[in-house]
Amino acid sequence: MKLGISSILPRRAIDARKASVSKASTRQLTEAAASDPEALLKAHGSVRTGLSDEEAERRLAQVGPNAVASEQEHGQLRLLAKALVNPLVILLSVLATVSLATGDIRAAVVMMLMVVLGVVLRFVQESRADTAAAKLRAMIRVTATVLRGGKAREIPLAELVPGDVVKLCAGDMVPADVRLIGCKDLFVAQASLTGESLPVEKFDLKEKADARSPLELRNLCFLGTSVESGTATAVAVATGESTYLGTIAKSLVGQQTQTAFDRGVSRFTWLMIRFMLVMVPLVFLINGLTKHNWHDAFLFAIAVAVGMTPEMLPMIVTVCLSNGAMALAKHKVIVKRLNSIQNLGAMDVLCTDKTGTLTADHVVLEKHCDVALQDDDEVLSLAYLNSHFQTGLKNVLDRAILAHREIHEEFHIPEHRLVDEIPFDFARRLMSVVVARPDGTHRLICKGAPEEVFPRCMRFESEGEILPMERMLIDDLRQEYERLSADGFRVLAIAYRDLPEKATYSRADEADLVLRGYVAFFDPPKETAAAAIAALYQHGVTVKVLTGDNAAVSKKICREVGITSPKLLLGSQVEGMSDTALAEAAEEVTLFARLAPAHKQRVIKALQSKGHVVGFLGDGINDAPALRAADVGVSVDSAVDIAKESADLILLEKSLMVLEEGILEGRKVFANILKYVRMGASSSFGNMFSVVGASAFLPFMPMAPLQILSNNLLYDFSQVPIPTDTVDAEHIAKPRPWSISEVTRFILVIGPCSSVFDYTTFLMMFFLFGARHQATAPLFQTGWFVESLLTQTLIIHVIRTNKVPFIQSRASWPLTLTTLAIMAFGVWLPFSPMSSVLGFTRLPPLYWPLLLATLVCYVLLTQAVKSWLIRRAWI
Repeated sequence: MKLGISSILPRRAIDARKASVSKASTRQLTEAAASDPEALLKAHGSVRTGLSDEEAERRLAQVGPNAVASEQEHGQLRLLAKALVNPLVILLSVLATVSLATGDIRAAVVMMLMVVLGVVLRFVQESRADTAAAKLRAMIRVTATVLRGGKAREIPLAELVPGDVVKLCAGDMVPADVRLIGCKDLFVAQASLTGESLPVEKFDLKEKADARSPLELRNLCFLGTSVESGTATAVAVATGESTYLGTIAKSLVGQQTQTAFDRGVSRFTWLMIRFMLVMVPLVFLINGLTKHNWHDAFLFAIAVAVGMTPEMLPMIVTVCLSNGAMALAKHKVIVKRLNSIQNLGAMDVLCTDKTGTLTADHVVLEKHCDVALQDDDEVLSLAYLNSHFQTGLKNVLDRAILAHREIHEEFHIPEHRLVDEIPFDFARRLMSVVVARPDGTHRLICKGAPEEVFPRCMRFESEGEILPMERMLIDDLRQEYERLSADGFRVLAIAYRDLPEKATYSRADEADLVLRGYVAFFDPPKETAAAAIAALYQHGVTVKVLTGDNAAVSKKICREVGITSPKLLLGSQVEGMSDTALAEAAEEVTLFARLAPAHKQRVIKALQSKGHVVGFLGDGINDAPALRAADVGVSVDSAVDIAKESADLILLEKSLMVLEEGILEGRKVFANILKYVRMGASSSFGNMFSVVGASAFLPFMPMAPLQILSNNLLYDFSQVPIPTDTVDAEHIAKPRPWSISEVTRFILVIGPCSSVFDYTTFLMMFFLFGARHQATAPLFQTGWFVESLLTQTLIIHVIRTNKVPFIQSRASWPLTLTTLAIMAFGVWLPFSPMSSVLGFTRLPPLYWPLLLATLVCYVLLTQAVKSWLIRRAWI
């Protein structure tokens, strides 16, 4: 299920979002915040042990799934409506109605047949694409932990109902609008709703009923936000479209954040509209003034406008992206947002976390030692107690410590009791637990980054003695742990403090600690990492490492995977740099270490400011801001909920090799979309010259409106297999971001080539075959119709490749067969039973060899001009 605020809400003014929230939703949340926990549970027909399965099923049937407006899949009726609301369909329907009213039944039947074929074609293709995309999205599940009958259970978010008792911990998405009934050191990231850059601390205390916004009430959490640290128990107050987010989303459905690809398609569409704004009035005026039949001139101009409309573009884009998503699924990449496929292909910088991507993600606790680096089992016991009793998200380092179960009995772990916990956060980079020891005393055990633990220590323990942390000794102690880091170990410091008994403890108690020693972990480089990075470089993608780990470990891993002599920038340095200075530095630096989540986001935005299309691969809580900031966010199926929600693509296997295959597939998708864009735009631009010239000098319409529409429909059919076409290796060798200037150059140069041969056909029909009067207009129109259809259909084979067509590069079989079928149909039409309905007449025998010569010359000229453009590096 796609829950993401990043996809539901555009990144726009926060005030506009708040204004969309209904009064009923606000009142419901305010009343919940002002209620006692027991009264709230009673009001929602629930208890602290949660709902029963039967009651939950009944409520789900009553209130519906926990899904907001923009998460609903396109229904079949909506897809059918999209297919019907199309300029060609509307115009053909109007013309068919007019023909029927005037008694021209045959013309009306033909036009309605064209309507049915066009609608069915688009509906079937987009329905298949939508179904395929929905199946892929269903493979990515975000779940919630609820109490049902007193037992904790993971359920899909869509099955959550009001009254459910929810458990939250670090890394969780908040699955509904909830009222806290118990929490410990809970910090929630809700920037996407409020704009606050820092996490907000939440409490379970009753709030006053006043005029404050629900977002200001500290005992409420909202659907789509995420838990940064701490734990909580909460009651679901509202789900789905009744949530704070849901009421906003209903008014903002479809207002998605535009990607670089969306902006490119939009610019192309507006380019075509500008052509039409010039072309259609000009054609209307010329034909009205020269033929003195304003009715026919109007219908002809409208038909020309429809002919210039790239109405197949939405279908071509959708099918290309859907085919790309299905192909990526075979490579273990699941696409959540279809438009991200093109951005993946255009990506020229990949920022990645280190752990599990460059390394094997199989962390082993290699050493547990005192401050002098001598093995010490008591250090292991302290680390074990810390990891064992923490209630938050256990990371790979915790799991590596807990793998040493042999000390469980030896150090009397079961005889210890958790008193309190001070959860991890990315500002402190450490966490502590307070345990009651077997003798009843309370001990705080702290585990974290050495550079964060050191300042909190006043003493250290060595060989049974507790000594003061004198300034001259601190550097010696730091050098000891840096020796471990230089050997490629991830190092955590272990410290403790014995405290007087009290009910709760806070961060202020993480002071005056005794440094006890270190635990050192090793995560070897992944065997495929070096080859994958080399392949990415070969494909024009620069890899930059953004990690929260220390510099020594990161540099060693980078060297081993082929990122040689990495230039280094630390989080502390990033903090002090301006955006401009960071943008300059980010161009050169390949390794960023000791980064906080906000630092990663800044680095990505700095690279984007330099014109790069940036991807980010991460799977942790601290990666969510960077995943949202990137042009394409990539996470893995095993990632925390907030990372999966923020990502555009999900890897079923955390490997850069898998991502490399995805990049190539993304470039194939873009290449095929670009073929249609180039073909349609250059054809329309060329037709503009041809239609204007013919309209000015001929005493009759150069082509009847119905003939233009038929030509357009047949040409559209010939383009349907473009998504299946093969792509030359050269087209996917390097990133290719959308360039409207490149498309414009192509149109301006290639477009007139078609006009050259349109005019040779005009001259041939006018002088050679005598089609120069109103009585011979059908002959002229038939000759231009056949030439126009065949040249347009054939030339896609020249435009689709930078090589010599048919010899060095061949189209896919579906595209080749469709080309042959449409060309054969165009040749047959003047001889068919439909000929009289469409206003055609038989063409003289001499026309056909001249047409063949025209086709050959057109292909040769277009190939020559295309080669010239390539040599000039204009395309």
